[in-house]
Amino acid sequence: MKVSAIIGAMSLSLLAFGSSASWAAAGPAAVDIHQDPTAVGTPVGKRGPTTVKFHLTAKEVVGVLEEKTTFNYWTFDGKVPGPMLRARVGDTIELTLSNDKTSAMYHNIDLHAVWGQGGGAEATKVAPGESKTFTFKALHAGLFVYHCATAPIPQHISNGMYGMILIEPEGGLKPAKEFYMMQGDMYVDGAGARKEFNMDKMSAEQPTHVVINGAPAALAANPMKVKVGDEVRVFFGVGGPNLTSSFHAIGTIFDRVYKEASLTSPPSKDVQTTSVPPGGATMVEFNARVPAKYIFVDHALGRLSKGAVAIMQADGPQKPEWFKEGPADGKAEAKPAKK
Repeated sequence: MKVSAIIGAMSLSLLAFGSSASWAAAGPAAVDIHQDPTAVGTPVGKRGPTTVKFHLTAKEVVGVLEEKTTFNYWTFDGKVPGPMLRARVGDTIELTLSNDKTSAMYHNIDLHAVWGQGGGAEATKVAPGESKTFTFKALHAGLFVYHCATAPIPQHISNGMYGMILIEPEGGLKPAKEFYMMQGDMYVDGAGARKEFNMDKMSAEQPTHVVINGAPAALAANPMKVKVGDEVRVFFGVGGPNLTSSFHAIGTIFDRVYKEASLTSPPSKDVQTTSVPPGGATMVEFNARVPAKYIFVDHALGRLSKGAVAIMQADGPQKPEWFKEGPADGKAEAKPAKK
């Protein structure tokens, strides 16, 4: 079943398909490239500044796009988005980028957290089979996008080469149930099962797919899990290369939104939808107050059928003081009189 058939026309009953969706059944040659949303790295806690080392590998892999459909993804470490890197302000960060020997393309990395030429892109241009290292100081706390900056840059990004680096403020973040999601827009073409990148569609900003964590509805087919009462934190970014996301969660309200991913500015409170541009990020927090399927979307809802949807399942006791079916007094609703 295709994602478009599963999602249909914004029906909660259709969105409640859970793990039965067969988007990943594209054959033995293709791999699952969608990033685990719980892979958020290790919180820094109360520690002081130190030296942190990261090693990423650029890999070009045939991955599952939709059922019986594959795409030649370009990735960091074989997943989209790439690994969420985590450090704290004041850390010295040593980053090594390798390019897998099976790659056909040059790759590099530009981290928006870096003060330095190209955000590290000039220092990390690597041919297939090559590795390069550079070091930088984490001067600003925040949640920052990284991406490949090898020409043509939009193609490298659209094909999957983006991720985020979290630079925590001094003292770290409060404990929460954390998740990592990134939206990207894809431009693919081809009549057969193997799809190819389409530069004309990309230049015209006419995406064929809008994805969260690499593939259409990947995090709806594999819902995130929380319990009623959990404090939830979502790290959300947009790789792009073109579309701005109107990030929204159906069935909840963001208690706090750290706009533009600034962790040193006071958050906005009680927010329904927040705008995140390509190359930008946000951090949102909320309490999972009631049991429900919280449905994360880009509220430019024409993108829903292109795959921009993720589901978080909150399990636990009902909270009728906050939500219940039926009238407030518990009495049956009056039926209209017959004429």
